[in-house]
Amino acid sequence: MKKYLAMVPLLAGAAFLASVGVSSAEAKYTIGVSNTVQGNGWREEMICAIKAQALASGEVTKLNIAHRNTDAAGQLEDIRNLISAKVNAIVVNPADPAGIKSALEEATKAGIVVVAVDQAVTEPSAYIISNNQEQYAYLGAKWLFQQIGGKGDVVYMRGAAGASADSDRDKGFKKALAEFPDVKVVHEVFTGWQQDQGKQQILDFIATGSPFNGIWTSGIDNVIVDALVESQTPLVPVVGADNAGFVGQLNSVEGLVGAAVTNPGSIGGAGVTLALQILNGNKPAEQTVLVEPQLWENVTAEGKAKLKSAADPSLSPEWPVSISIPEWTTYTKEQIIACKGPGE
Repeated sequence: MKKYLAMVPLLAGAAFLASVGVSSAEAKYTIGVSNTVQGNGWREEMICAIKAQALASGEVTKLNIAHRNTDAAGQLEDIRNLISAKVNAIVVNPADPAGIKSALEEATKAGIVVVAVDQAVTEPSAYIISNNQEQYAYLGAKWLFQQIGGKGDVVYMRGAAGASADSDRDKGFKKALAEFPDVKVVHEVFTGWQQDQGKQQILDFIATGSPFNGIWTSGIDNVIVDALVESQTPLVPVVGADNAGFVGQLNSVEGLVGAAVTNPGSIGGAGVTLALQILNGNKPAEQTVLVEPQLWENVTAEGKAKLKSAADPSLSPEWPVSISIPEWTTYTKEQIIACKGPGE
């Protein structure tokens, strides 16, 4: 079963296997973290949310963080290292939902609570708290297809091949595409959720001279707008995430039409909260919790008002402005920006 939560955002690089601790009368748990994409603003916010929530909870003595660019094989190694370190829980953003199943099973058998954030896993003993990735893609794609009049050519800029979030988003994108038979995907690429890679990919496509009417991005958005502007390419509607840079562009770039779909990196902090609840004997009734996205567009007065309210130029351009999730995170804006965990 799944529990659904509405996303109501608060508007306003850790080392591999880094361990940080704190002495506290209440703190009693060590939490391991496994993440396989480094240098991406969303993932960096996720790590900072994990640190901030661990600190704010007062229940975590130490974080053991494996945060590096690697694949499922590398993540298997990282998770097994965390098992050997005898952590109480592991918060994991999976590189591949099935590829790390064996290690997650080993963790559960060792008495370790496993919480997958952002993406689902196939290990049935793991708990999952994630943004609703299929709905994220569906909302943005449907809006884009409507915006171009229900027909035309679109560029489809995906995330990382094999990642369950990308697979779920592909389902949502394809669901919307099926509703608009006159919309065609003229170019499809995997960005790996890397800013530089995504920007170069759209510049390479622009250089071919092939026409296109809109761009859907899997969260690599502000650099796509930069590429359009810098190459003096006529602006087309762009869909991205609620990253601070893109939200700012939707408010300020003349002639830009677009929509931001919420996808909070703060889901990492929510994963810490869920892990602590389970460790304290408060297991959720549902194995999976999904945070529902919102779409903010700059076409209607209502949408413009939401974007204006959401804008936060004090954040890194690659950080989502949804820096908190009600009911799941308790840290302050200052704490997540400081990106300090227990003992740091």
